[in-house]
Amino acid sequence: MPFPTGTSRRRVLTGALLALGLTVAGSACNSADDAGGTPGTIKIGLLASLSGTYEAVGTEIRDGFELYLRMHDGKLGGHKVDLVVADEGNGAQTAVPAATKLIKQDRVQVLTGIVGGGSVAGVAPVLAEGKIPFVGSNGNPGLKDNSRSWFTSYLSDETGAAIAEYVRDNVKGEVFAIGPNYQGGHDQLRGFTETFTEVGGKLANPDGKTLWTPFPQTTNFLPYFAKIKESGAAAVYTFYAGTAAVDFVKQYAQSEIKDLPLYAAGFLTEGGVLNAQGEAARNIYSVLNYSPDLDNAENRSFVAAWKENHDGSPTTYAMASYDAAAVLDKAIGAAGDNPTPDAINEAIAGLGQIDSPRGTWQFSKTTHSPVQKWYLRQVRQDGRALSNTVVGDLATVGG
Repeated sequence: MPFPTGTSRRRVLTGALLALGLTVAGSACNSADDAGGTPGTIKIGLLASLSGTYEAVGTEIRDGFELYLRMHDGKLGGHKVDLVVADEGNGAQTAVPAATKLIKQDRVQVLTGIVGGGSVAGVAPVLAEGKIPFVGSNGNPGLKDNSRSWFTSYLSDETGAAIAEYVRDNVKGEVFAIGPNYQGGHDQLRGFTETFTEVGGKLANPDGKTLWTPFPQTTNFLPYFAKIKESGAAAVYTFYAGTAAVDFVKQYAQSEIKDLPLYAAGFLTEGGVLNAQGEAARNIYSVLNYSPDLDNAENRSFVAAWKENHDGSPTTYAMASYDAAAVLDKAIGAAGDNPTPDAINEAIAGLGQIDSPRGTWQFSKTTHSPVQKWYLRQVRQDGRALSNTVVGDLATVGG
């Protein structure tokens, strides 16, 4: 599954290559004898879905990390990087052997990337045995032991939680919740429905529970839209991604509920799916921790560098992996002349605020996920193309 997952928890809501390298000089080795690399280099393993259902997400994760390296002369913390890239595939069944090879044969000293929360959970025992730090840039299953695991993404329930109060304040009536029946969908929708009802919102779903659509086989959403119509809902909240997001949005725009305001986790219109949705996506509101039009110096630099090598703008996936490299840059630099895995992990724990294209953030002391601002976006015209344009700030979420 492509998006970070997490268990329900008390949260603080405040207003507040494959390319660079062929294996760029870049990975976590602290000595030639220990890690099989050039003396003075750091050997880093990057694991991401470079084939299968979430290839597009994995490619952005890889490219975001490599972009940071290109912008910093192939170095992190003053050390040349030997980056070893491996394919996560579609889930834990392929991710675990790939991670095992990176750790036991390639002898990387740090691991980053990983698209799916299930992959992260599967790889966790291998990381524990290898005693190396992991800086994940997407999947986040809320590990029980996160002493060596850090995430630059988010927990999935935080997405809906961040927009729930805004929806309550701006919808005059009940809201219908619908989403895909798998773990990522459960987490995303739970974050919205629990927080929405806690702050006084009311769901239009007849039983007061999210309407689940079978995943991944659902391609015809019209019967579900009929149920929404019958409920008398004043608006809809959802989470879909990939091809399901394209089907949902195109059919919504042609359905009998097309005039109901549609609010969503940002993945519904993020990246290439927006191009496929076209005019059907216009005016959709979404919540995400990033948009390429954010006006700060870090983002301007990031977007400009990205566009030198890519058509279109970067996504939250690329940004989070870029930030994973930034975290390692700071931590490796603080870990001394001979940065061991333990020293790097300790240095990550000691990091304060991170300057990022998304805005400044820092790791939660408990979840090791970002305490970060979330943004309200709307699909609007931006020059010749439609774009997820930031229209306001939402809550700062962490825990």
